[in-house]
Amino acid sequence: MRRILLPVILVVLLSLTGCMWIDSYFLPPPEDTAQELYEAGMDAMGDKEYGDAQEYFTKLKDRFPFSPFSLKGELALGDAYFLDEEYLLALDAYKEFEALHPTNEEIPYVLYQIALSNISMFKTIDRRQENITEALEYLYRLTETYPQSKYAEAGKDLIGKGRRILAEHEVFMADFFWRTKKYGPAWHRYRYVVENFSDVPDLSEYAMRRAESSYFEYQKNLSEEERARIQGSWLRWLKKWL
Repeated sequence: MRRILLPVILVVLLSLTGCMWIDSYFLPPPEDTAQELYEAGMDAMGDKEYGDAQEYFTKLKDRFPFSPFSLKGELALGDAYFLDEEYLLALDAYKEFEALHPTNEEIPYVLYQIALSNISMFKTIDRRQENITEALEYLYRLTETYPQSKYAEAGKDLIGKGRRILAEHEVFMADFFWRTKKYGPAWHRYRYVVENFSDVPDLSEYAMRRAESSYFEYQKNLSEEERARIQGSWLRWLKKWL
């Protein structure tokens, strides 16, 4: 009896093993769950493997768009891009989160991160500063709409940083016009700094002095009629700011 059963058992075991091998070869492996993808992404974030984290969170977003883990993954995706210094991609991710979830409790953080991503893209003072302007727009929204948020106070510090960058850009352009003896444009630029950046007092005071000098250089080449008109407006403006 044993001699009969042993071959039968061997045949059964071999057939089962063969089925398992066939299944593993031809059938696709089971997909990760939403929770597994999220946890894998967060583990990658902890290990500073931001590229891997981006892949996990993107898969989570694409495969499980209605999962609560996907909601958290969308925000984490923005963070993964930001920490990887991929600021344009971070902006897209944060802005998409805000558009899809405008009432989410994390919106103050998202507004702050959008502003910080924009400011982090700053390179040199001589370039156009659209990113700084956009950063300030989001920071004003943050501090006005969510004044009690812990990010509002940090946002005020960023506002100061952003406004100094804008003021420095305007002074740079005014100085350029002064050096190239374009005193009219220089005068207007210096005036703009005085009128709009009183919260940056060192640059405002510098611009006031240079505005006066550039005005007097500018008016030398004007006709008598133009000089009288410009001088009148200049004196009224000067009295206003003194």
